Amino acid sequence: MMKNNYTYEVGDIVTMKKPHPCGSKEWEILRVGADFRLKCVGCGHQIMITRKLVEKNTKDLKKKA
Repeated sequence: MMKNNYTYEVGDIVTMKKPHPCGSKEWEILRVGADFRLKCVGCGHQIMITRKLVEKNTKDLKKKA
């Protein structure tokens, strides 16, 4: 299994494999650490999620402008 070597930073947009119930697959990173705080780009819902889950489910990473 390939390990993606993304460097996660606050402000980056992560594209996940599965969509949020609102239909968006994109999440903005608000906090980085052992847990991430992510904000759904579609509806603004915020979640706390473990780093392991974020790394496993990341499909793409867009750096902040």
